[in-house]
Amino acid sequence: MEAATKRVEQLKKQFAVTDIVDTYSVALPENVETDHEFRVRRSIHSPHRLVEGLAPPFAHVRTLYDLLESSLTRFADLPYLGQRVEDAKGNLGKYSWLTFSQVGEARTAIGSGLIHLGVQPGSHVGIYSVNCVEWSITDHACHAYSMVPVPLYDTLGPDSVQYICSHANVETVFCSHKVLDNLLSSARDAKNVKLVVVFGLAQGQALPANAGSFGCEVIKFQDLLKLGQANPKSHVPPRPSQLCKICYTSGTTGVPKGVMITHSNILANIAGAEVVPVKQGDVHISYLPLAHIYEHTLFNFLTHHGVSIGFFSGDVLSLLDDITELKPTVFVSVPRLWNRIYDKINAGIKESGMLTRAMFNAAYSSKKEALEKGDKSGGRWGKFWDWVVFSKLRAKLGGNVQFMVSGASPISPDVMSFLRVCFANVVEGYGLSEVGIVTVSGFDDPSVGHVGPPLACVEIKLEDIPDMSYLHSDQPYPRGEICIRGPTVFQGYFNDEAKTKEVLDEDGWFHTGDVGCWIPGGKLKIIDRKKNLFKLAQGEYVAPEKIEQICERSPFVFQIFVYGDSLRSDLVAVVSPDPDYILQWAKERGLPQDMAALCQDNGVMLSVLRSIQEQGRSAKLHGFEQVKAIYLTPDAFTIEDGLLTPTMKLKRPQLKAKFESAIAALYAGLDNK
Repeated sequence: MEAATKRVEQLKKQFAVTDIVDTYSVALPENVETDHEFRVRRSIHSPHRLVEGLAPPFAHVRTLYDLLESSLTRFADLPYLGQRVEDAKGNLGKYSWLTFSQVGEARTAIGSGLIHLGVQPGSHVGIYSVNCVEWSITDHACHAYSMVPVPLYDTLGPDSVQYICSHANVETVFCSHKVLDNLLSSARDAKNVKLVVVFGLAQGQALPANAGSFGCEVIKFQDLLKLGQANPKSHVPPRPSQLCKICYTSGTTGVPKGVMITHSNILANIAGAEVVPVKQGDVHISYLPLAHIYEHTLFNFLTHHGVSIGFFSGDVLSLLDDITELKPTVFVSVPRLWNRIYDKINAGIKESGMLTRAMFNAAYSSKKEALEKGDKSGGRWGKFWDWVVFSKLRAKLGGNVQFMVSGASPISPDVMSFLRVCFANVVEGYGLSEVGIVTVSGFDDPSVGHVGPPLACVEIKLEDIPDMSYLHSDQPYPRGEICIRGPTVFQGYFNDEAKTKEVLDEDGWFHTGDVGCWIPGGKLKIIDRKKNLFKLAQGEYVAPEKIEQICERSPFVFQIFVYGDSLRSDLVAVVSPDPDYILQWAKERGLPQDMAALCQDNGVMLSVLRSIQEQGRSAKLHGFEQVKAIYLTPDAFTIEDGLLTPTMKLKRPQLKAKFESAIAALYAGLDNK
């Protein structure tokens, strides 16, 4: 914080305007020569120019190929990629590691094998799998031979796979054996797919007997590896301006869009992320989908710093077991998991004895107060409380976590504070597929409830939304749609110029659809969503995502879909209850241990509704923002049912269609009151 303060004073003298320089960002005019409104904000670390690449001695690293080559030189014999190995009985054991040099050799062999089979530089190569060693080797192989990876979420069904493979003209697909049937079903209609490479098969396990009957060649990953080793080919390094990836957005509505990202886009983002304090020897667990730009950018950032990356075993339900075995020092996740950890620990504390509760509450209050004052040690008693109370909780995350990063959606300030006290420092980031990682809260910043300042590779402005009364001139906090510009901004949507023009204007600003405000310190706070708004009969605009995030704080709620009919004045919701909580709650009241029966019980429904409304009152929601009636469903919203995107966002049109009759009944019930 002291260094930041000195930097602020230097900039104030330099700009001679004291009210545009904050602790973490600087306000500048969009056009220095003609504009007198200081609406654009940049990082305090680079106010004069946006960072476009790595600083010396790594200025020569301009592509992801260069990045791995640099890491191979510096970290050759260090462990790079690891995954757990099954024993003869199918039990997962310890992590087995490949060094940086072994990964480098494998990517050359895989790339050489592809070239030998006739796959050309510039070809689009699909990767259809959960995160694993083979996923990363394939990605690196594409970069070494100027091919373009097209990641496919492992949760996608045949129709989505067929659409993406056809739309992106994917001719080669690497896939896990677990999704091979889906892929081969898609290959019938995606006539452009000529080669399928399968990994994850057990030693000696043969390909399915019908694998060759789908109009494409199917081979094993290990066979391709051996083919490439026997027929080595020289690398074909890409240029910085070439595509390094086409990431298809998961899409809450409509068909997926292919986000075109260049090597220079990613390298600029990695350079801007240098505020994240990782180092050689750190360990990261990779479980968020590499098909998403969030994990993919982080993955390459960590590769540049010599971090060891262990993959989860493929089942999120076993994630904590993987973490206990791996003992990561860096843990990156999303609010859904943080909320589950928060709820589980609090439930355990409530069920513990009086002495344990008193000890935890004393430790928590003492350390929280110290951290909020900027004392990273946790105060006079910080080490004692860590040893006596919090070490047991930290052991659940392996015991070595030094810091955690939250992203993808907003995290509750209460949950963030809780994690900081019980585990380690937590920062929150914000980004999108089209622009990469945009902001990260300061590692020296004890405050919560914001996503931090811009990274040095982007600039941000807030554009007025008059219909919603969000203006950049609002005081004390300027508000508006978040717009991003800089070297990380994507090249457009693949084969979709019309959609590109909807979000990317002539001046290079990407319009996110998110609404933010600048708070003291020059930090960005996400407050609303321009899209997904609906207007109720009385003319009030409602942002359902904000309300859903508040309702999810109820211990009863696992998932919730809030809906408002434009001809009605009230909100209703469909709720999937948290099975662990509601079954325990029912047991204590002598109610049946049957989710379906509980969801049909009016008394249970009323208790859940009251809990949701209590969260709304605590968050000071307006009356029209309160949910007035709910429908309980025993079934979770899932990707497989088409109700969630692969990044776990609600598909609102599909949810509305599925629960149309239930929603109509809720409104009929409100009419009869």
